Amino acid sequence: MRIGLYPGTFDPITLGHVDIIRRACTLCDRLVIGIAINRDKGPLFDLEERVAMVEAECRPIAVAAGVEIVAHPFENLLIHCATEVGAGMIIRGLRAVSDFEYEFQMVGMNRAMNDEIETVFLMSDVQYQAVASKLVKEIARLGGDVSHFVPPAVGKALADKYRGHGR
Repeated sequence: MRIGLYPGTFDPITLGHVDIIRRACTLCDRLVIGIAINRDKGPLFDLEERVAMVEAECRPIAVAAGVEIVAHPFENLLIHCATEVGAGMIIRGLRAVSDFEYEFQMVGMNRAMNDEIETVFLMSDVQYQAVASKLVKEIARLGGDVSHFVPPAVGKALADKYRGHGR
């Protein structure tokens, strides 16, 4: 069984993430969405909310692709998470050349720790190359329309979150 791990903070999941997930399903039989518990980033959505959003968005993709997709929170090293879930590949999305430099370093470090796990890069679709969770949150916080960047349920969750926090 080909198991892939697609890690990220998913705070929140964007249409760019969904695009990578959909395409990653063609590469594996089981796709683990590694949801990073990164206290240093101070996520807007708590872990339970991020897991619920990822699961809701992935459910129809899994059915359509015939691939098992599971959300898996993790707080350890990415390469250790990959080993834990039995992943033979780590899937990373690239938006721009600037992403590549960071990812290139990560691959080198991960391979030094475990050279049996490959990293596969998928380029974001052109329409999603500028989409970043950080920017989406900023747009939503300032009352902008995020409907071109996130699924409808995520857009509603952002609006609800910022309505509750004020602007």
